[in-house]
Order: sequence, then structure tokens, then C-alpha cells
Amino acid sequence: MGLLGNPKLLQPILFVYLALAFALLVTVFHYKRRIKAANDFRAVLRYFVFFFLALLVVPILIICLASAAPGQLLSSLGWTMGRSRRGILLMVIAIPIAVASAYVASNDPVMRQQYPLSKQACSSLKKFVLYEMAYLVLYYLPWEFVFRGLLFFSLLSSSGLLASLALQSIVSTLYHIGHPDSEIFAALGSGFIFGLIAYSTGSFLYTLFIHALVGICNDALIFHRYYRRASP
Repeated sequence: MGLLGNPKLLQPILFVYLALAFALLVTVFHYKRRIKAANDFRAVLRYFVFFFLALLVVPILIICLASAAPGQLLSSLGWTMGRSRRGILLMVIAIPIAVASAYVASNDPVMRQQYPLSKQACSSLKKFVLYEMAYLVLYYLPWEFVFRGLLFFSLLSSSGLLASLALQSIVSTLYHIGHPDSEIFAALGSGFIFGLIAYSTGSFLYTLFIHALVGICNDALIFHRYYRRASP
């Protein structure tokens, strides 16, 4: 039995913690609030660090403390290659769709105002690459772990497929409040699609690739415009 006692308490503990973590991330630790005290590059990177700690490190720590078999539990939550052949096929299919979606988004003036979250990341290629690496590891990884892993897979056996898909899609869409309207609707649709991909493959690693590809391609296309204009 885990150090926290009854393993049946693990899911409620995690969900209560996530409610608190989400509240802190959209208020106290949100990058828009921290920009007041720092330039936007440092503010956004600090936000990514808070995001990584709050939605990846602490939940995994809770699981390790509360579960007698944390490795097995994490695997059941999507930390596995799962059905790799199916996952790789879906990634290959998704690549042109993701790139096309990013191209459309990058041509939207409202989306260009939103992304990249740090406009100073576009001041040089080196800074942009550093920013996107942090974006992938510190933001997209915990995002997919929480929504397509922790929320989705932990509810699947008790709530069924449709309810699990809906819940993680609703929560992930709500987290986009304040973003462009087109992105909010896209978040709702992709929440269901990514959930189905995770369900089909048994892993959130494939949705991580697809989701990050869209976001990073969008940033890269916008960066190209900024960088080209800034170049002599």
C-alpha cells in the first residue's frame, strides 16, 4: 500500500490537487501577470517551468507516494509506447494536417497577436529555438500527460469513453479562455480527436507529437515573418 494509505484515495487526491493547480496557473503564476515584473521571454519561460512542475512533477510525485506500483499506474495513464504501429501511422497521417492547420492559423492576425506567447523569442534564431524546446518539454508534455493521460485514462474504466472524452475536452477548452475564438473551438474539437487517438493507441505520446507539431509550426511560420522583416 502506498505511503498515503488507501490507494482508492489517489484519484480524488489528484483531482483536488489539479483543481488547485489550474486555479494557480491561470491566476498567480500566469505569464500575463508576470510580464509586469519581467520581459516577456523570461516571464513565459517561468510560466512554462511552473506549468511543468504543477502538472507533471507534482502529480507524478503524488502517484509515486500513493501507489504501491507507480510504474504500472503511470503506464496505465499513457506513459507507454502503447500500440506503436498504430501510433506511428496516425502521426504520419497527422503531419500534413497539422502543418496545414498551423499555416492557416499563422495567417490569422488575431492568432499572430497571441503567438508566440513570447514575442521577444522572435528576436533571434537561437532564442527562438530555446523557447520552442522549452515549449515542447515544459508545456506540451505536461499538458498531454494531464489531459490525455491523467484525466482521460483514469476516468475511462469508471465513466466510459464518451464521458471521459467530454470531461478532458471541456477542461482543456476552458483553459483556453482568453485566447482567440477560433482557437477555443479548435481546442474543443481537438480535445475529442486527441482523446480518441490516446484511446486507440493506449498512450498520450502520439497526441503529444501531433499537438506540439501544430503549435511549434504555427510559431515557426510566424517567427519566419518576424525574423525576415527584422533582417537587413
